[in-house]
Amino acid sequence: MTQKAIGGEETTEKRMPLWKRLAVSALLCAVWYLVYRSLQPAADWFTYSLLGLSSTGHIGSAVAFFAFEAPKVLMLLVLVVFGVGIVRTFFTPQRTRQILAGRNEAVGNVLASLLGIVTPFCSCSAVPLFMGFVQAGIPLGVTLSFLIAAPMINEVALVLLFGMFGWKVAAIYVSTGLCIATVAGWVIGRLKLERFVEQWVYEFQSNGTGYEAEQLAWSDRLKAGKTAVREIVGKVWPYVVAGIAVGAGIHGYVPEGLMASFMGKSAWWAVPAAVLMGVPMYSNAAGIVPIIHALLEKGAALGTALAFMMAVIGLSLPETIILRKVLKVQLIAVFVGVVALGILIVGYLFNFIF
Repeated sequence: MTQKAIGGEETTEKRMPLWKRLAVSALLCAVWYLVYRSLQPAADWFTYSLLGLSSTGHIGSAVAFFAFEAPKVLMLLVLVVFGVGIVRTFFTPQRTRQILAGRNEAVGNVLASLLGIVTPFCSCSAVPLFMGFVQAGIPLGVTLSFLIAAPMINEVALVLLFGMFGWKVAAIYVSTGLCIATVAGWVIGRLKLERFVEQWVYEFQSNGTGYEAEQLAWSDRLKAGKTAVREIVGKVWPYVVAGIAVGAGIHGYVPEGLMASFMGKSAWWAVPAAVLMGVPMYSNAAGIVPIIHALLEKGAALGTALAFMMAVIGLSLPETIILRKVLKVQLIAVFVGVVALGILIVGYLFNFIF
């Protein structure tokens, strides 16, 4: 006998018992932790003993940075993506719409922003998701809160920030991203801009082929975690390595304090300049966060760096182009303007606090 598993694959019912899968997972986690703890001494041995580089030279500093950060970030990425892959099995587009439909608008903005973190939707999903939300009667502002949070707050950025800066900066990233998505959606909702949604979206009728979420066994959810690692980490690891390589070069060769001259707190224009540069750019968290790390080490202010990163990730050009299929230019301009203003406020706030 067979049963259908995630992704439509046929698997036999006879498989490893759940308790054995959990035991193997626990063992792998223990091995992961031991390897993770040994990364710093291993990187120092590789750089200064095996390669014989000087600890005070530019090359030695850059190589040591890369040898430590690259495996550390990739290991954190595998662990967190696996966990997020399991969480995502509890959410489908239909279930997400059910959670948001019929809520008080302010509550809906908060829920939409939170759901944007854990649901597996990206720029390519923007149009069908938007249409499904509109058809379910979800307010425009709530829908846009979701569409802002989904790309801006993602597990890759969270892992990189946690690995490179610690839990405080990672928490700042998540909390500020949630605030931007929630407030921006609420503001757009108050402006009553539904007339700037393309008319065909309201006229489109669903064919009713939606499906209910499967009742998955935990073995299937664990499999979904492994699939997420294979697909997500397999896709982004070159960007991670490239970003860390650029960051290593900055770490080793850019003089201390240089970034402070044009990305520091004293340059009042640095935050808006960072946002303006970030809006038209397209990159992902895997490529941009390691560079931000190196810039901060060289004197860039935290608020300015976060503003640049959020503008690049949260206002990506591909998503804006895709949304043009369902939104008129006026609403896209408001969408970009409100989010950019929120990022500006975050940048100045954290430059003031830190």
